[in-house]
Amino acid sequence: MSFLKFDKTQMTNLQDSLMKEFLLTNKSGAYCSSTLVGCNIRKYHGLFVVPVPELDDENHVLLSSLDETVIQHGAEFNLGLHKFTGENYSPKGHKYILSFEWDKVPTWVYRIGGVLLKKEIIFRTERDRLFIRYTLLEAHSPTTLRLHPYLAFRSVRQWTHENGRANTHAESVEQGISMRLYDGYPELFMQLDSPHAHYVHRPDWYRGFDYPKERERGYGETEDLLVPGYFEMPIEKGESIVFTASLAARDPKSLQPLIESEIVNHDSRDSFYHCLVNAAHQFRQQLGGEEYLVAGYPWFKARARDTFISMPGLTLAIGETEQFEKYMDTAAKALNDFMDGRDISVQLYEVEQPDTLLWAMWCLQQYAKFVGRQQCFSRYGDLIHRMMSFIFEGKHPNLFAHNNGLLYSNGRDKAVTWMNSQAYGRPIIPRSGYIVEFNALYYNAKKFYQLMLVDSDQAMHHVVAERIEEECKLFETNFRSTFLNEHGYLFDYVDGQANDWSVRPNQLLAIALDFSPLTLKERKGVLDICTRELKTPKGIRSLSPKSGGYTPYYAGHQQQRDYAYHQGTAWPWLTGFYLEAYLRVYKMSGVNYIERQLIGFEEELFYHCVGTIPELFDGNPPFSGRGAISFAMNVSGILRAIRLLEKHRAEA
Repeated sequence: MSFLKFDKTQMTNLQDSLMKEFLLTNKSGAYCSSTLVGCNIRKYHGLFVVPVPELDDENHVLLSSLDETVIQHGAEFNLGLHKFTGENYSPKGHKYILSFEWDKVPTWVYRIGGVLLKKEIIFRTERDRLFIRYTLLEAHSPTTLRLHPYLAFRSVRQWTHENGRANTHAESVEQGISMRLYDGYPELFMQLDSPHAHYVHRPDWYRGFDYPKERERGYGETEDLLVPGYFEMPIEKGESIVFTASLAARDPKSLQPLIESEIVNHDSRDSFYHCLVNAAHQFRQQLGGEEYLVAGYPWFKARARDTFISMPGLTLAIGETEQFEKYMDTAAKALNDFMDGRDISVQLYEVEQPDTLLWAMWCLQQYAKFVGRQQCFSRYGDLIHRMMSFIFEGKHPNLFAHNNGLLYSNGRDKAVTWMNSQAYGRPIIPRSGYIVEFNALYYNAKKFYQLMLVDSDQAMHHVVAERIEEECKLFETNFRSTFLNEHGYLFDYVDGQANDWSVRPNQLLAIALDFSPLTLKERKGVLDICTRELKTPKGIRSLSPKSGGYTPYYAGHQQQRDYAYHQGTAWPWLTGFYLEAYLRVYKMSGVNYIERQLIGFEEELFYHCVGTIPELFDGNPPFSGRGAISFAMNVSGILRAIRLLEKHRAEA
């Protein structure tokens, strides 16, 4: 039974349903996304959005939307919905939606008088191909189906407008057409499997499409879309007709079997957990034979820090160890390229960030907990040695181990942590010097590395392990004296005489990781202040309301949003670390607490982009979801928390 279901009352309430989005992706990084009522509210929305590497490294909207019209006795009922300037909605086809549910594929049922029409959208996992299947469930008189495609042929970051350069010519292909509006773009093939379908070429520009989410983000421009004509065909009761959009023509007779084979390979979304598992799979990307994790949709790419934070939750926590190894094998190439001073040979971004190696070590530590340290060392021992030596020997251009054992990084002029928002080319939060999570991750990495060396049968490794043990004792003392303040929490960063007193969530890493430089009493003090000032039902605030500069609402134009990005907004991925810290302090008594915290995220699967978790939330009620519609670190954090809960229940 489908977990994600909405009835007619919910779907026809446009104020509510217009903000509910859906997302389908494939391994090339292409996607299909819109709202549940079919009205695009972002410039990133589109039914067929694909990378065009010949042009740039962005995705491009080729097919923006497809309007369906049901015709009976000469009367036309348009099922589409668009927002135009001036709060005008047309043609208001959402009023015909009887229900929406998403088990294996998103499915709509429309009622138009005595007509019941089912629509399913399927996006191929291995190819850039969209299927939309229409099935006439009920009809008491002859019925015709008409389809109007709306074409954009633009980057997701741009707009398109009526112009004389667009090539409005359509080439005939088997039971369909192909079009290419501009040079440099691939051809878009649109076909139907009905032998009775015919196409009427009548190109025209539709003007003034307005996207409320873009206005909310400070982008007020509208756009125009080209409708080249329409497809029309009779449809009988019980008959299914498939429309496909792709970059290559296909035998129309093969479309139905392709759909069936694709659906079989999809997992059901029959629970909170299975929705998140499906969301985890949507971040997979294959490029040039390499496997990547996209940081989020619709505008992020594969980023190193996000990859290492996300991998354990998106693979190990759901029993997909082999997928972890595929991601790590790609990431290892990037890490080795960086450490060797070469250009990065794979498409993983921001490998040079100073905390990348630290997060990579944490990521491998999670792998070791699932497969055992021996297997981890066997597969990734050389990489672990290289990364730790790279840090020990001071080879990183912006990560230095000082004589007190602590790590130092210069972030005054360029953002170096996950809190990376900038204005006028400079970091809004110039976290610099001894940064709290860098040092927490470093201590944890050293202790993990020490265990790896102790497990080794080489005497030289044991000598190094003993040296690390001594270094860690010094580190613990200096970490406390540097970061622990008189109020019982940790400075966010310390740079010379400058101590940042802001209460931020980065200190959670010092109490959530397997190895902490703090005593149990000190950890409890840190946890208590984070609970009082940072915890929300939707994640952990990036800044306490009691700290200066607190800005809880991520809204407005780009600069306003940049200044608010890490100044009080709530981040779900940090919840995983918070709950880990809670269990380490309160042991089994924390299990019920974790369960209650996760309930707050279950309802989020029915808002924003259904079935997944958005990038961030406002830090104050009503804790609205903001930013990217699906964010890998957040899905990962919740899946890790679920796994943590299961583990402790099993041990109870």
